[in-house]
Amino acid sequence: MSEHLVPSRRGLPGNDPIFALDAEARRRKLAGETVVNATLGALTGDDGRLVILEPVMRAWADLTPAEVAPYAPIAGDPAFLDALVARHWPGEACRSGCATPGGSGALGLSARAFLEPGMAVLAAGPCWGPYRTLAGEAGCGLVTAPFPEPGRPLDLAAWEAAASALLARQGRLLVWLNDPCHNPTGRSLSAADRQALHGLLEALAARGPATLLLDLAYQDYTPDPAHVRAALDDHARLGRAGRVLAGACLSLSKALTLYGGRGGALAFPWTDDADLRAALGACCRGLWSNAPRAPQAVLLRLLGDPALREALAAAHRTWSEILRSRAAALDAAMRAEGLDGITWQGGFFTALPGDPGGSLAARLKDQGVFVVPLPEGMRVGLCALRADEAPSFARALKAASSLV
Repeated sequence: MSEHLVPSRRGLPGNDPIFALDAEARRRKLAGETVVNATLGALTGDDGRLVILEPVMRAWADLTPAEVAPYAPIAGDPAFLDALVARHWPGEACRSGCATPGGSGALGLSARAFLEPGMAVLAAGPCWGPYRTLAGEAGCGLVTAPFPEPGRPLDLAAWEAAASALLARQGRLLVWLNDPCHNPTGRSLSAADRQALHGLLEALAARGPATLLLDLAYQDYTPDPAHVRAALDDHARLGRAGRVLAGACLSLSKALTLYGGRGGALAFPWTDDADLRAALGACCRGLWSNAPRAPQAVLLRLLGDPALREALAAAHRTWSEILRSRAAALDAAMRAEGLDGITWQGGFFTALPGDPGGSLAARLKDQGVFVVPLPEGMRVGLCALRADEAPSFARALKAASSLV
């Protein structure tokens, strides 16, 4: 029946590569193999079960039918949008924005609102693989500039070259930046990196519209909340200056372990613009009509109840420490095998460099160790890799590396 599809829609993969790898790992484990599955970006306990934060489920269980069944406003509940923004930037409100089905909905909508088909988004590489799919579904491409290596500064020349080329070709610039707690590296830009990047974007904005969208999903999971606060405050200063349109794609999926709830927003806390609000609302109506109401109501209940709010913060502290211990175990295990260690500051992942063509990831899979191949290396899900699995992971990696 493929002749019924237009040519550009033929031959597409039937499943997301990450979900396909996860499914294969689960099949092999059910068949009796010993499997280390570090693929999917969902928080998993040491018992192998999905972590579901208890205060979130308490709030969910208390929802009334009127908080679940009716349509939400097309652009989302204004109280939800304001509360979600204030959770990231206390004292701020969502001056322009819309509710979306998760952070991915916000990213996809942004490509339609700020680019024309045939244009391209600029992102840090390595990046979350579905960035390319989300941009592609809007008829756009994806260009990357390098995320800094541990202990190294941002390669500003590479960013300037990529951004300038896009601006010259398409007359506008849209940047997706997953900072702080970058997926897949688990690191954040330094204050100097952010200052340099902001300065570049402000200079380029004199030549055409420049939009910076922060992709914020993992910042609740860090042993150093102060570094997250500093990053968000730095980005806010860029937004308040007004030369660059700065906003954020905000997700409830990781923060609330509410992956299936599909809650999120595209928010512009520092821009009060009627045309922007109208455009976002029209995009919502044309793409999904209304974002789900229940996740919006859950967030309002969580943030409006001091006991639930503190229980959520305590859960984030607990799981941040578990992720820190997993990262430390992996770092120690890799060094014990004579491999380079890892640098992790927050989030669900770390990235290992140097796997052109995915051959190393394929050899790991042959040994029952599943990671996500990237153009620049491999993503390892600390959210799923137990600390006691780190030694076997490191041994498998050393063995696979010797064969490449």
